[in-house]
Amino acid sequence: MLNLAPMAIGAILSFFINQEMAENVKKWYALYTKSRWEKKVYEDLQSKGIETYLPLLKTLKQWSDRKKWVEEPLFRSYIFVNITRKEYHSTLNTDGVVRFITFQGKAVPIPPQQIEAVKAYLDEEDRIFPDETDYQPGDMVEVVRGPMRGLSGMLVEVKGKQRVLIEIENIGKHLIINIPKSILEQV
Repeated sequence: MLNLAPMAIGAILSFFINQEMAENVKKWYALYTKSRWEKKVYEDLQSKGIETYLPLLKTLKQWSDRKKWVEEPLFRSYIFVNITRKEYHSTLNTDGVVRFITFQGKAVPIPPQQIEAVKAYLDEEDRIFPDETDYQPGDMVEVVRGPMRGLSGMLVEVKGKQRVLIEIENIGKHLIINIPKSILEQV
């Protein structure tokens, strides 16, 4: 018969209890999706009961015969999920999901403050003022106002009169974000 001291038994029980609690803690993660599958993946994850966030930006699209306001993902091919470890495989096995954003082979949790900053940024959209600065692709720019203040990157494309696409490096990956010109300055 094994003679374990009561302290050793307590430590073992504590380890298993902490493991169980760690599996039930929800954390935000970024998923990379197939191109233009963000909304479908969002709906599928919602139907599985997984907390999901897909930041959408209203943009005016023009065709040869009409103009229409459409909602496009702020981050193309990315969607955010708030999951426990138990929901990891169910999330990954959703149609259209390519992979989690990882660092050294492990999914990288995103601090909740960053998710809240994106939400605040989208809520701020209605307070954007016109900007006549002549930005060009290749310009280095920095966000000087709003929740994304301090981010810097390279301007990739001018999108109409008031918006631009900039490429930023975050969590070891390059992201392209659609942002108002009025909150940028050249670096």
